[in-house]
Amino acid sequence: MPEHLAWHETLELHELVAFQSAGLTKLKMSIRKVPDHELRTLYMQAIQGIERNIRELLRFFPNAPGYDHNPRQADAGFYAGDLLGLAKASVRNYAMALTETATPELHQVLSRHLQNAVQLHYNVYRYMLEKGYYSSYDLHQLLTNDVKNAHKALDMHY
Repeated sequence: MPEHLAWHETLELHELVAFQSAGLTKLKMSIRKVPDHELRTLYMQAIQGIERNIRELLRFFPNAPGYDHNPRQADAGFYAGDLLGLAKASVRNYAMALTETATPELHQVLSRHLQNAVQLHYNVYRYMLEKGYYSSYDLHQLLTNDVKNAHKALDMHY
């Protein structure tokens, strides 16, 4: 058995924990505003499921290359990371939709939107890199930020 996780699985672990931590935070911030009881119950199911997922995934962080337990990140990093996740999801969604278009005019519009989403992703990424919110060249810091954000989301009251 290797002493640590492989680099590629460490990066997938990072993506999953970062994405779910942002989602969990948003769910907890908005559950009280949901007027429908049945929908609020679905929110609770989602919150509990994501909390379980994050807790299970966090157990693997000590085995990730470059990880230690000294988090340091400003709160603005959460909002920037959430915007980065939205931009990344937009790139994926537009790319998938583009492969399904048959109408030339719609193809042009979706192509333009895809390019805009790619540019937004790049701009947000550069902002995060420059501010120290996304340490893509420092695996230790990247994973440390993930753990901090995950614990913040798990500890958040709702």
